[in-house]
Amino acid sequence: MFPIRDHNPSARTPVVTYALIAANVLVYLAMLPAAQDGRALYDIYNTYALVPAEFSAGYDRWTLLTSAFMHGGILHLAGNMLFLWIFGDNLEDQMGHLPYLGFYLAAGMAAGLAQVGIDPTSRVPMVGASGAIGGVLGGYMLLFPRARVDMLLIVGFFVRMFTLPAWMLLGFWLGLQLVLGLANTGAEGGVAYWAHVGGFIAGLILTLPLWLRRGGGGYWSRTEGRPPHPPGPVPQTRIPRVPRRKSR
Repeated sequence: MFPIRDHNPSARTPVVTYALIAANVLVYLAMLPAAQDGRALYDIYNTYALVPAEFSAGYDRWTLLTSAFMHGGILHLAGNMLFLWIFGDNLEDQMGHLPYLGFYLAAGMAAGLAQVGIDPTSRVPMVGASGAIGGVLGGYMLLFPRARVDMLLIVGFFVRMFTLPAWMLLGFWLGLQLVLGLANTGAEGGVAYWAHVGGFIAGLILTLPLWLRRGGGGYWSRTEGRPPHPPGPVPQTRIPRVPRRKSR
């Protein structure tokens, strides 16, 4: 189950979101030749990935930023960029280009610090934009809790599409990270869940001043938690929707 689009068009071109996606893709492509050379790949990770034990000891502090542009595989990259593509443009639209860029980088660094704080002696390298994108999800949920998001459900040959409010989807995502983080120690399970949680919380906090300037609870009352502009036309798709059942 994964999101494919939201009903929340942007008023301006999200040039920073596009640039961030391009940067992540270019870094991944630049790392591909090293994937066939174990020594070269080790050197890249040793230099640019965030290793909590080394960071805690005061080494390689720049990896808090560089690790957020590295990915461990094509599915890792594609999943992160899909979420950034769907949710990032709306935050950029509301914050402005440069403030949004600062927000994204700050959320990514906060995510790394959260994982280091949970497991400061780990020597497992951390890579990925998931923490920064967690910040995007946190900010999005604060500003647009009732924006509609189309989800695609695939179970074997069963494919259906349905729509959820953003608070339900993103709240479920956060709850899942918490449950999996408690069930797994540090990043030994292959995923730095606490970085996701830290990024999400950072995104909420960093978006709070904007939400308060809009009126806080009054902003929610005026918009009913929905985007403050018409949703616009939604592209048609051949994927069948889950039918609504009539209550009796």
